[in-house]
Amino acid sequence: MKAFIKAISYYLPEQIVTNDLLAGEFPEWSAEKMTSKIGINQRHIAAEDETAADMGIQAAKKMFGEHSIQPEEIDFVLYCTQSPDYFLPTSACIIQSELNIPTSAGALDFNLGCSGFVYGLSLAKGLIFGGIAKNVLLITSETYSKYIHPKDKGNRTIFGDAATATLISSNGFAEIKNFSLGTDGRGAKNLIVTSGGHRNPQKSNVISWDESNNPISEDHLYMNGSEILNFTLEAVPIMVKDTLEKNDLALDEIELVVFHQANKYMLNFLRRKLKIEPEKFFYFMENVGNTVSSTIPIALYEAQKENKLHNNVLLAGFGVGYSWAGTILKIK
Repeated sequence: MKAFIKAISYYLPEQIVTNDLLAGEFPEWSAEKMTSKIGINQRHIAAEDETAADMGIQAAKKMFGEHSIQPEEIDFVLYCTQSPDYFLPTSACIIQSELNIPTSAGALDFNLGCSGFVYGLSLAKGLIFGGIAKNVLLITSETYSKYIHPKDKGNRTIFGDAATATLISSNGFAEIKNFSLGTDGRGAKNLIVTSGGHRNPQKSNVISWDESNNPISEDHLYMNGSEILNFTLEAVPIMVKDTLEKNDLALDEIELVVFHQANKYMLNFLRRKLKIEPEKFFYFMENVGNTVSSTIPIALYEAQKENKLHNNVLLAGFGVGYSWAGTILKIK
């Protein structure tokens, strides 16, 4: 038995925030400086009344239309988000109803960030191998912008909002091979929204400022950039090695590498550390930003459009949690 990616589509909200707009709010940073440092020129931001589930529904509808897929073909919905519409019910149930997917389909949410797409592939493959489902709709959708303080120029330059829809089935263009998965919860505090859940239900309404004049608040997204970079540089090379070993491959047998599109500085550092040739390393963040769990499927969609998906493709997601996940796609 095998499991394949059959189709991918993505949705971007209408509002666009360019580096020029951000430079107007933060004159100490030029648009050119933002572009050269992080490799992002603009990012899409969800409307005030637009939720991650709304975007996920739009991504799925786009996939149905682009690939001539009928909702009744879906027998399981996996929804990855850290921006749920409600504490309960699970947004996947609402998505099933809105998309007119049969009530005989299973549906669940899972809360993961930058590794979420690859984790979702592992869950979908397990459902297919277990005989539980034949066509799994994997949706990733995130609205980190709603967690970011308006004065947080660091995170506002990096993150964008987006949603993707991927169909995993027993046939398709990319076979999903073996996985390397990992977790280290000791790093949880380095990328976190502290208040709002049951651990800290009340907002603190307290703000301090770091040495770069970025706000630090338990009520908004906090990212310790240096610690995230240290974690990435330590964990990702080990994960890549393990992913290759579990698939009996060497790095020179990989045709394309698609990493989580965190920012260009981090990706360039990783590429050089792993000795990956530039022409084998795919970037797609310039006009969408870091869209968390949606970066890899967006990049895959664009790589396929550019006819860059051939033979063995290495995927690697890593970040908040800490959590990381790698796999190989064997392209038909």
